[in-house]
Amino acid sequence: MSKLPVTSGMKTVKAFQKAGWIVKRQTGSHIIMEKVGSIVTLSVPNHKEIKRGTLRNLIKDAELTIEDFLELL
Repeated sequence: MSKLPVTSGMKTVKAFQKAGWIVKRQTGSHIIMEKVGSIVTLSVPNHKEIKRGTLRNLIKDAELTIEDFLELL
């Protein structure tokens, strides 16, 4: 298992966009993303640094592996 890097909210959003996720709206400091064909919505915090546990859960919810996500970064 690869170690997750510390990334910002915007870098994370851009990586998910490469995987087909679309920004739908922003509520406060969280960016809400959706993907066609998926019932899951991602709530990405727009912070300077996203905690590794939060990032791991977002990757899992997006049905990606950590290696896939690292390639998208």
